[in-house]
Amino acid sequence: MVDRPLTLMAVHAHPDDEATGTGGVLARYAAEGVRTVLVTCTDGGCGDGPGGVKPGEPGHDPAAVAAMRRRELEASCQVLSIDHLELLGYADSGMMGWAANEAPGAFWGTPVEEGAARLAELLRHYRPDVVVTYDENGFYGHPDHIQANRITMAALELTGQTPKVYWTTAPRSAMQRFGEVMHEFGGTEPDPAEAAALAEIGLPDEEITTWVDTTAHAGQKFDSLAAHASQGENIFFLKMGKERFAELMGVETFVRVRDTTGAPLPEDDLFAGLR
Repeated sequence: MVDRPLTLMAVHAHPDDEATGTGGVLARYAAEGVRTVLVTCTDGGCGDGPGGVKPGEPGHDPAAVAAMRRRELEASCQVLSIDHLELLGYADSGMMGWAANEAPGAFWGTPVEEGAARLAELLRHYRPDVVVTYDENGFYGHPDHIQANRITMAALELTGQTPKVYWTTAPRSAMQRFGEVMHEFGGTEPDPAEAAALAEIGLPDEEITTWVDTTAHAGQKFDSLAAHASQGENIFFLKMGKERFAELMGVETFVRVRDTTGAPLPEDDLFAGLR
Protein backbone atom coordinates (compact mmCIF):
# COMPACT_ATOMS: atom_id res chain seq x y z
CA MET A 1 0.00 0.00 0.00
CA VAL A 2 1.08 3.61 -0.55
CA ASP A 3 0.85 6.68 1.67
CA ARG A 4 -0.52 8.92 -1.06
CA PRO A 5 -3.40 8.81 -3.56
CA LEU A 6 -3.11 6.08 -6.15
CA THR A 7 -2.17 7.69 -9.46
CA LEU A 8 -2.84 6.75 -13.07
CA MET A 9 -0.78 8.43 -15.81
CA ALA A 10 -1.80 8.06 -19.46
CA VAL A 11 0.73 9.14 -22.10
CA HIS A 12 -0.94 9.97 -25.42
CA ALA A 13 0.16 11.45 -28.71
CA HIS A 14 -2.61 13.87 -29.74
CA PRO A 15 -5.68 15.65 -28.41
CA ASP A 16 -8.59 13.14 -28.65
CA ASP A 17 -6.37 10.05 -28.20
CA GLU A 18 -7.09 10.15 -24.48
CA ALA A 19 -10.77 9.57 -25.18
CA THR A 20 -10.57 6.75 -27.71
CA GLY A 21 -8.53 4.14 -25.89
CA THR A 22 -8.54 5.27 -22.28
CA GLY A 23 -11.53 7.57 -21.76
CA GLY A 24 -13.33 4.85 -19.85
CA VAL A 25 -10.52 4.02 -17.43
CA LEU A 26 -9.71 7.68 -16.85
CA ALA A 27 -13.33 8.39 -15.93
CA ARG A 28 -13.77 5.21 -13.90
CA TYR A 29 -10.67 5.60 -11.80
CA ALA A 30 -11.27 9.31 -11.24
CA ALA A 31 -14.69 8.36 -9.86
CA GLU A 32 -12.99 5.84 -7.56
CA GLY A 33 -10.72 8.51 -6.10
CA VAL A 34 -7.60 7.74 -8.13
CA ARG A 35 -5.58 10.79 -9.17
CA THR A 36 -5.50 10.91 -12.99
CA VAL A 37 -2.79 12.53 -15.06
CA LEU A 38 -2.90 12.95 -18.84
CA VAL A 39 0.28 13.69 -20.77
CA THR A 40 -0.38 14.82 -24.36
CA CYS A 41 2.78 14.86 -26.44
CA THR A 42 1.80 16.88 -29.54
CA ASP A 43 -0.31 19.89 -30.39
CA GLY A 44 -2.54 18.09 -32.90
CA GLY A 45 -1.76 20.65 -35.59
CA CYS A 46 -2.11 18.06 -38.37
CA GLY A 47 -5.76 17.54 -37.55
CA ASP A 48 -8.70 18.90 -39.53
CA GLY A 49 -9.25 22.64 -39.56
CA PRO A 50 -12.59 24.49 -39.53
CA GLY A 51 -14.99 23.07 -42.07
CA GLY A 52 -12.97 19.87 -42.28
CA VAL A 53 -10.09 21.41 -44.23
CA LYS A 54 -7.23 18.91 -44.37
CA PRO A 55 -3.51 19.47 -43.76
CA GLY A 56 -1.88 20.82 -46.90
CA GLU A 57 -5.12 22.21 -48.29
CA PRO A 58 -5.68 25.96 -48.70
CA GLY A 59 -6.85 27.50 -45.47
CA HIS A 60 -5.32 24.90 -43.16
CA ASP A 61 -3.42 26.75 -40.44
CA PRO A 62 -1.61 24.29 -38.12
CA ALA A 63 -1.17 26.90 -35.38
CA ALA A 64 -4.87 27.76 -35.39
CA VAL A 65 -5.79 24.06 -35.44
CA ALA A 66 -3.49 23.42 -32.49
CA ALA A 67 -5.09 26.25 -30.49
CA MET A 68 -8.58 24.95 -31.26
CA ARG A 69 -7.63 21.40 -30.33
CA ARG A 70 -6.13 22.53 -27.04
CA ARG A 71 -9.47 24.04 -26.07
CA GLU A 72 -11.20 20.81 -27.05
CA LEU A 73 -8.68 18.78 -25.05
CA GLU A 74 -9.30 20.88 -21.96
CA ALA A 75 -13.05 20.33 -22.38
CA SER A 76 -12.50 16.57 -22.73
CA CYS A 77 -10.45 16.55 -19.53
CA GLN A 78 -13.32 18.22 -17.69
CA VAL A 79 -15.75 15.59 -18.95
CA LEU A 80 -13.46 12.76 -17.81
CA SER A 81 -12.63 14.47 -14.48
CA ILE A 82 -8.91 14.32 -15.25
CA ASP A 83 -6.99 15.94 -12.41
CA HIS A 84 -3.87 17.08 -14.25
CA LEU A 85 -3.18 17.79 -17.93
CA GLU A 86 0.47 18.06 -18.99
CA LEU A 87 1.33 19.24 -22.51
CA LEU A 88 4.74 18.44 -23.97
CA GLY A 89 3.92 20.71 -26.93
CA TYR A 90 5.72 18.95 -29.76
CA ALA A 91 4.48 19.54 -33.29
CA ASP A 92 2.12 16.93 -34.68
CA SER A 93 4.07 14.70 -37.10
CA GLY A 94 1.11 13.66 -39.22
CA MET A 95 0.79 10.17 -40.68
CA MET A 96 3.80 8.05 -41.56
CA GLY A 97 5.50 9.37 -44.69
CA TRP A 98 4.05 12.90 -44.53
CA ALA A 99 6.37 15.85 -44.95
CA ALA A 100 5.34 16.87 -41.43
CA ASN A 101 7.42 13.96 -40.13
CA GLU A 102 10.55 16.00 -40.86
CA ALA A 103 9.27 19.45 -39.92
CA PRO A 104 11.14 21.40 -37.24
CA GLY A 105 9.86 20.51 -33.80
CA ALA A 106 7.95 17.44 -34.98
CA PHE A 107 7.61 14.80 -32.28
CA TRP A 108 8.70 12.00 -34.61
CA GLY A 109 12.01 13.73 -35.29
CA THR A 110 12.71 14.59 -31.66
CA PRO A 111 15.50 12.54 -30.08
CA VAL A 112 13.98 9.94 -27.78
CA GLU A 113 16.41 10.99 -25.04
CA GLU A 114 15.02 14.55 -25.08
CA GLY A 115 11.38 13.53 -24.85
CA ALA A 116 12.19 10.88 -22.25
CA ALA A 117 14.01 13.39 -20.05
CA ARG A 118 10.99 15.70 -20.05
CA LEU A 119 8.58 12.87 -19.32
CA ALA A 120 10.88 11.59 -16.58
CA GLU A 121 10.44 14.90 -14.78
CA LEU A 122 6.68 14.32 -14.75
CA LEU A 123 7.12 10.75 -13.56
CA ARG A 124 9.24 11.95 -10.66
CA HIS A 125 6.68 14.62 -9.82
CA TYR A 126 3.53 12.48 -9.95
CA ARG A 127 5.02 9.06 -9.04
CA PRO A 128 2.28 7.13 -10.86
CA ASP A 129 1.30 3.65 -9.74
CA VAL A 130 0.02 2.79 -13.21
CA VAL A 131 1.28 4.10 -16.57
CA VAL A 132 -0.61 3.54 -19.81
CA THR A 133 0.63 4.23 -23.35
CA TYR A 134 0.70 2.56 -26.78
CA ASP A 135 2.52 -0.57 -27.89
CA GLU A 136 5.75 -0.47 -29.89
CA ASN A 137 3.84 -0.10 -33.17
CA GLY A 138 1.67 2.70 -31.84
CA PHE A 139 -1.36 0.40 -32.22
CA TYR A 140 -1.59 1.05 -35.97
CA GLY A 141 1.77 2.49 -37.00
CA HIS A 142 1.25 6.20 -36.34
CA PRO A 143 4.66 7.83 -35.87
CA ASP A 144 3.61 9.96 -32.90
CA HIS A 145 2.09 6.94 -31.16
CA ILE A 146 5.29 4.98 -31.70
CA GLN A 147 7.31 7.87 -30.33
CA ALA A 148 5.05 8.11 -27.27
CA ASN A 149 5.80 4.47 -26.53
CA ARG A 150 9.52 5.04 -26.96
CA ILE A 151 9.79 8.05 -24.68
CA THR A 152 7.57 6.43 -22.05
CA MET A 153 9.63 3.28 -21.78
CA ALA A 154 12.88 5.28 -21.86
CA ALA A 155 11.62 7.68 -19.18
CA LEU A 156 10.76 4.78 -16.90
CA GLU A 157 14.31 3.50 -17.29
CA LEU A 158 15.67 6.96 -16.42
CA THR A 159 13.68 7.19 -13.22
CA GLY A 160 14.01 3.60 -12.09
CA GLN A 161 10.36 3.71 -11.04
CA THR A 162 8.38 0.47 -11.12
CA PRO A 163 4.73 1.26 -11.77
CA LYS A 164 2.49 -1.25 -13.46
CA VAL A 165 2.83 -0.49 -17.18
CA TYR A 166 0.17 -1.18 -19.78
CA TRP A 167 -0.07 -0.83 -23.52
CA THR A 168 -3.48 -0.15 -25.06
CA THR A 169 -4.83 -2.70 -27.48
CA ALA A 170 -8.06 -4.13 -28.87
CA PRO A 171 -9.27 -7.72 -29.13
CA ARG A 172 -9.46 -9.02 -32.68
CA SER A 173 -13.03 -10.14 -32.02
CA ALA A 174 -13.99 -6.54 -31.24
CA MET A 175 -12.26 -5.23 -34.36
CA GLN A 176 -14.33 -7.61 -36.45
CA ARG A 177 -17.50 -6.39 -34.77
CA PHE A 178 -16.37 -2.79 -35.21
CA GLY A 179 -16.01 -3.35 -38.97
CA GLU A 180 -19.54 -4.73 -39.12
CA VAL A 181 -20.96 -1.76 -37.25
CA MET A 182 -19.09 0.70 -39.50
CA HIS A 183 -20.84 -0.76 -42.52
CA GLU A 184 -24.16 -0.89 -40.72
CA PHE A 185 -24.08 2.83 -40.00
CA GLY A 186 -22.45 3.71 -43.30
CA GLY A 187 -24.98 1.76 -45.35
CA THR A 188 -22.21 0.02 -47.30
CA GLU A 189 -21.36 -3.58 -48.03
CA PRO A 190 -18.37 -5.17 -46.23
CA ASP A 191 -15.08 -4.93 -48.11
CA PRO A 192 -12.94 -8.11 -47.83
CA ALA A 193 -9.71 -6.12 -48.06
CA GLU A 194 -10.85 -3.75 -45.33
CA ALA A 195 -11.92 -6.68 -43.15
CA ALA A 196 -8.51 -8.28 -43.62
CA ALA A 197 -6.77 -5.04 -42.60
CA LEU A 198 -8.93 -4.72 -39.47
CA ALA A 199 -8.15 -8.33 -38.60
CA GLU A 200 -4.47 -7.37 -38.26
CA ILE A 201 -5.13 -4.59 -35.73
CA GLY A 202 -5.03 -5.41 -32.04
CA LEU A 203 -4.35 -8.85 -30.58
CA PRO A 204 -5.98 -12.26 -30.41
CA ASP A 205 -8.34 -12.24 -27.44
CA GLU A 206 -6.26 -14.77 -25.51
CA GLU A 207 -3.19 -12.50 -25.58
CA ILE A 208 -4.94 -9.62 -23.84
CA THR A 209 -4.09 -9.55 -20.15
CA THR A 210 -6.47 -6.91 -18.82
CA TRP A 211 -10.15 -6.29 -19.51
CA VAL A 212 -11.59 -3.29 -17.66
CA ASP A 213 -15.36 -2.80 -17.58
CA THR A 214 -16.04 0.91 -18.08
CA THR A 215 -19.67 0.59 -19.16
CA ALA A 216 -20.85 2.83 -16.33
CA HIS A 217 -18.70 5.62 -17.75
CA ALA A 218 -19.39 5.07 -21.45
CA GLY A 219 -21.51 8.23 -21.54
CA GLN A 220 -18.56 10.28 -20.31
CA LYS A 221 -16.30 8.64 -22.87
CA PHE A 222 -18.79 9.47 -25.63
CA ASP A 223 -19.01 13.08 -24.44
CA SER A 224 -15.23 13.38 -24.26
CA LEU A 225 -14.99 12.27 -27.88
CA ALA A 226 -17.76 14.72 -28.78
CA ALA A 227 -15.73 17.50 -27.15
CA HIS A 228 -13.25 17.06 -30.01
CA ALA A 229 -15.86 18.37 -32.44
CA SER A 230 -13.36 19.68 -34.98
CA GLN A 231 -12.27 16.10 -35.66
CA GLY A 232 -15.79 14.73 -35.81
CA GLU A 233 -15.39 13.55 -39.41
CA ASN A 234 -12.69 11.16 -38.20
CA ILE A 235 -14.48 9.96 -35.06
CA PHE A 236 -16.82 7.29 -36.40
CA PHE A 237 -18.05 6.31 -32.93
CA LEU A 238 -20.09 9.50 -32.60
CA LYS A 239 -22.42 8.38 -35.37
CA MET A 240 -23.87 5.48 -33.41
CA GLY A 241 -25.34 7.29 -30.39
CA LYS A 242 -24.64 6.66 -26.73
CA GLU A 243 -26.53 3.39 -26.30
CA ARG A 244 -24.84 1.54 -29.15
CA PHE A 245 -21.55 3.20 -28.22
CA ALA A 246 -21.77 1.74 -24.71
CA GLU A 247 -22.46 -1.71 -26.13
CA LEU A 248 -19.44 -1.59 -28.42
CA MET A 249 -17.02 0.47 -26.32
CA GLY A 250 -17.89 -0.47 -22.73
CA VAL A 251 -14.73 -2.49 -22.09
CA GLU A 252 -11.18 -1.20 -22.49
CA THR A 253 -8.38 -3.68 -23.02
CA PHE A 254 -4.66 -3.66 -22.33
CA VAL A 255 -1.51 -5.73 -22.26
CA ARG A 256 0.37 -5.61 -18.98
CA VAL A 257 4.06 -5.30 -19.81
CA ARG A 258 5.57 -4.47 -16.40
CA ASP A 259 4.42 -5.49 -12.95
CA THR A 260 5.87 -5.98 -9.49
CA THR A 261 2.60 -6.80 -7.71
CA GLY A 262 2.22 -10.39 -8.84
CA ALA A 263 -1.49 -9.83 -9.50
CA PRO A 264 -2.80 -12.88 -11.36
CA LEU A 265 -3.74 -12.68 -15.04
CA PRO A 266 -6.08 -12.11 -16.69
CA GLU A 267 -7.17 -9.16 -14.58
CA ASP A 268 -10.09 -6.74 -14.67
CA ASP A 269 -8.48 -3.81 -12.83
CA LEU A 270 -5.39 -1.76 -13.71
CA PHE A 271 -4.83 -1.36 -9.97
CA ALA A 272 -5.06 -5.08 -9.12
CA GLY A 273 -2.43 -5.81 -6.48
CA LEU A 274 -2.18 -2.15 -5.47
CA ARG A 275 -5.28 -1.83 -3.28
